[in-house]
Amino acid sequence: MQHEHDKPASFYESPAAAMQAPPEEFLYLACLHEGTGVEKPDFLAVVDAEQGRIVHETPMPNVGDELHHFGWNRCSSACHGPDRSHLIVPGFRSSRIHVVDVATDPRKPRIEKVIEPEDVVRETGYTRPHTTHCMPGDNIVISMLGDADGNGAGGFAVVDAKTFELKGRWENGGELPPLNYDFWYQPRKNTLISSEFGEPKAFEPGFDLADVQAGRYGHRLHFWNLEKRELEQTVDLGESGLVPLEVRWQHDPDSEQGFVGAALSSTMWRFHRQNGGWAAEQVIGVEGVELEGWPFPVPGLITDLVLSMDDRFLYFSDWLHGDLRQYDVSDPANPKLTGQLWLGGVLGKPNDAGRELNGGPQMLQLSFDGRRLYVTNSLYSTWDNQFYPELRSWLLRVNCNPDGGMEVDRDFFVDLHDRPDGPARAHEVRLQGGDCTTEIFQ
Repeated sequence: MQHEHDKPASFYESPAAAMQAPPEEFLYLACLHEGTGVEKPDFLAVVDAEQGRIVHETPMPNVGDELHHFGWNRCSSACHGPDRSHLIVPGFRSSRIHVVDVATDPRKPRIEKVIEPEDVVRETGYTRPHTTHCMPGDNIVISMLGDADGNGAGGFAVVDAKTFELKGRWENGGELPPLNYDFWYQPRKNTLISSEFGEPKAFEPGFDLADVQAGRYGHRLHFWNLEKRELEQTVDLGESGLVPLEVRWQHDPDSEQGFVGAALSSTMWRFHRQNGGWAAEQVIGVEGVELEGWPFPVPGLITDLVLSMDDRFLYFSDWLHGDLRQYDVSDPANPKLTGQLWLGGVLGKPNDAGRELNGGPQMLQLSFDGRRLYVTNSLYSTWDNQFYPELRSWLLRVNCNPDGGMEVDRDFFVDLHDRPDGPARAHEVRLQGGDCTTEIFQ
């Protein structure tokens, strides 16, 4: 049964139009059992935004997917229909891709189709699906982090946005990056940017610093010709740009700049057009902290970032230090810190949530109007267990002041640990009608 506001959301002609969207009434949350010792399938949870509790769970058909990032079949950039009717939910560890119907009953998603790993390998040669974006031309594109054997890869898989059939590879041959992770594209600039994580065989068992020294983790950005689907330029961020993960282009469709967070180096970079090509410069650095028992200064570990729809505020999380930061980036080359909250971490700082928090802030999602920021604390199952062996997972909400500043909404807290059928872990959040990391404008 559909509620009054559950009809498929409209699409927005501009960031300003998106900012006028009604507040979300519920959200979708990727929850995993991988790493918890619970032998049950991961699930997609529906969280009531007013009550702050899970009101429905859609379990996946198999155990061991490790649900991670997921996305829509359509956003404001894509001209194909139907409306925002399906979520594409990859299993990061299993390489299985789930197509989930959220149009029939948005509060009770149902699995419509499953693309099995052997089909993914046969059609693309890739494994480890990560970021999902809808793309013009009836396409859904998913970044793939591994080859068939779990070594590095630099490719993308294409799923038909109407039939949900695998089409094959997105890239048009030519030189490919050795590693892949996140991506964003800017239609008016005919450019796609991608980042690098590491070889699946390196990161899946857990983090080992020797793998960084052996070159098994990334430090480069790649700029592609969107129309030709060819790699045009690579920018090396060097030692101070190790493991550049999440990429956020400005929402302004005419923009030629954005941000990427280098997790291991704990630095924030601005990429921008320069002399007909692309360049990147560090604009924020988080200093490591000496801590007893650590062989090297503890890095902040910038694991996620999100840019407000008006491109004014940048948020990012330091998963190990435990702080969530807000910067005014009205001048993107000179960010100014306007808010900071402590939400767990390994440094032992008193937290700002009014309750005990385990783990550190990780995945972030921001409402269209920039007023509500959702935060979860699971990074990746083996890394969770390595750095936070007693991890208790949660979802919380932060209220953001339109003029800068943040505070935790103490009435909204979803505990993923104390559950009747055993603990689960919360990863990515998608808001009911789109959010600040789904929308790209033509």
